[in-house]
Amino acid sequence: FQYPTLLLPYIMEQKMTDILTPEQRHRAMSNVKNRNTKPELKIRKGLHSYGLRYRMYDRSLPGKPDIVFPQYKVAIFIHGCFWHRHTCSRATMPATRVSFWTEKFTKNVERDKIIINTLFLLGWRVLIVWECTLIGKGKWPFCLLLDTIAGFILTSSTSYLELSNRNIIC
Repeated sequence: FQYPTLLLPYIMEQKMTDILTPEQRHRAMSNVKNRNTKPELKIRKGLHSYGLRYRMYDRSLPGKPDIVFPQYKVAIFIHGCFWHRHTCSRATMPATRVSFWTEKFTKNVERDKIIINTLFLLGWRVLIVWECTLIGKGKWPFCLLLDTIAGFILTSSTSYLELSNRNIIC
């Protein structure tokens, strides 16, 4: 089926409405995982195979880092590109309720900055691993990713490292 050419501009500018009720949408969004995500599990399993032992979600630290190495004072956050607004193609903006999402994402990014700065003040080193390093076209070879993470944990004197599908930011 094809729309008549005259109606096409009208159809294209219409925003898609949500087919779920607010209660159904709430239930669906509350099922979005914030712990034990696939990227986290993959990195944890890899680090464990390297002989590195860690703690998870240490509530005594700001932001409850995903992986914590207390003996090295290293906190690792595995950030989803969508929720933490990475500059890759995975960080899309929802088409509906744009002002709500803009405010939510801005607060997430600001909170991330505050958490990282607080960890620095407490003497911790911080590693951010973006989801896109594990998924998609720009993903890293897994052994290289684990070598980089292990190198940061064990030998690096750098206090901050961010791994993305594009580059390494120190």
